[in-house]
Formats: sequence, C-alpha cells, structure tokens
Amino acid sequence: MKNLGEILTAMVTPFDARGELHLPEAQRLARWLVERGNDGIVVAGSTGEGQALDDVERAALIRSVKDAVSQTATVMANAGTNDTRDSVRSVREAENSGADAILAVVPYYVRPPQSGMIAHFSAIADATSLPIVIYNIPSRTGANMLPDTLLELARRKKNIVGVKESSGDMRQIATILRDRHEGFIVWAGDDPLFLPTLALGGDGIVGVASHLCSREYRKLLDAFRNGNVAEAARIHASLIGLFDAIFATTNPIPIKWAMGQLGFDVGPCRLPLDEIPEAVANRLRPFLIPYLPTQLSS
Repeated sequence: MKNLGEILTAMVTPFDARGELHLPEAQRLARWLVERGNDGIVVAGSTGEGQALDDVERAALIRSVKDAVSQTATVMANAGTNDTRDSVRSVREAENSGADAILAVVPYYVRPPQSGMIAHFSAIADATSLPIVIYNIPSRTGANMLPDTLLELARRKKNIVGVKESSGDMRQIATILRDRHEGFIVWAGDDPLFLPTLALGGDGIVGVASHLCSREYRKLLDAFRNGNVAEAARIHASLIGLFDAIFATTNPIPIKWAMGQLGFDVGPCRLPLDEIPEAVANRLRPFLIPYLPTQLSS
C-alpha cells in the first residue's frame, strides 16, 4: 500500500474570474505545496469547497492534481457525502480519476447512529480497492464517530487505514491511539493540535495552515521525532497567532484569501461562503509576510 505521508494539506480549490474551476492554477498550487514539503494533497475537502463542486468538476480536479504531482506526492480525494449510495458512486469516480486514497467524512446533517456509520463506511470500503481515511469532524457534521466504532471499522475492513481526527477531543484521540492496531494511521485534523497529537503517539497532520507553514511543520516533526521536544514546542508556539488568524472566520475564507495574497489566482469562495471580513484580513496580513514572494514583501 502506498505511503500516504505525514504532512498533507487540504488544498483550496482555485476558481477563475468567471467562477469556473481553474485547473492550471490548481496544478501550480499543488506543485508549490509539494515543493514546500507536503507529502500529499487532499482535494475537494472542506477547505477545497468540495460540497460546492459538481461531479464533473471534482473528477477533473482529481485528475489534474494527480497529473501535477503523481511522481512526488499522494493525492487523497474527498468522496464522502451524507448519502451512502451517492458516496459509493463518488468513491468509484474518484478511483477512476486517479486518486491514491479516499477521504470520507462522517455523514453530515443526518446525524447517523454508530451502527449506521459502520454500515455506511463498510459500503464505501467494499466499493473500492483504494485506502480509505475516515474524516471525523463533529463540528461540521453534527455526529461524532466514537473510537470503538472507528476501530471496529478498521478491524472489519482492511482498506480503512486511518483517520483525520478533528473532534478536538484529546481524550478521544488518546483512546484511538491507545487501542488502534499496528499500521492504523492517525492524522491531526486541527492545526493547533498537531504537536499535542504527536505527543500522544499520532502520525502526522492534514492541515490548513500548512498551505503556509509546511516547512515549519517539517522542522517541528523532525525535532519531535529526534527527541528535541523543547524545539518542537517553540515552533508550535510561534505558529499560534497564525492559527488564530486563519480560523478567525469560517474556513476556507481566510486561507483562500491568503493564497491570493501570495500570488495564486485562486479566486473567491463560492457562495454561501463570501468575502473575508476586513478585520480578519487585517489580522491575518502580518502573518503572511514571511511567506510572501520577495518582490511582494520588500
């Protein structure tokens, strides 16, 4: 099975001036992220406005990003919905479009019971040969996958290989890490919890701030793995202000604006996500200075 990586970015999806998918810019951004140390790219996730993409756009985005980074990074495609039949269809399309792995979110809005989650993800696992990463983010879905449910799914379905854990509950994360079988991967799904998750035995991050600070994340990870916890903590502390600014309003509004400031033609978010509030832009702008191209920062 392909190594899915330690540092992955949930990439924003570029749109052009007409609001259409901007595939050349998606490829340019994906290559840039890999050059800055990302092991993988997640496409069409929450940060990538996946729910605002139609089926044709989603397939084209997966193919384009795969073509851009196929030799250097993993492409993980978000393909989960709140309907099991639609999720199965979406997973098959993602596989046919060249994805290396599937990210499948706990079904949103419908608030399924734990038994329903098991049936839902079992159907997804049976529909593909690709590795599947479950995305648990109760703040967006309204339903929390409990550790017992997650690990039962991993026991039943060998291609359920990991979780992007965004519950924000360190007790829950610790329980998963304590009870997981060997080889099951746990990525922090919240940028501020990268180092705390590593401290509990976690494996990496699927980040948003990593659009900007993936090099710092690599240094943090290396320091931690080499036993230099104080240096890892210093790097973490230096990023807290950036984290706060990036999540000062609904993701991906701030990070998409930030990438535009760095010179990427990503366009605005699709409605109902609107423009960045001026106060949030003013708060975030100073944190972008280290990442600006030289001609823009001078």
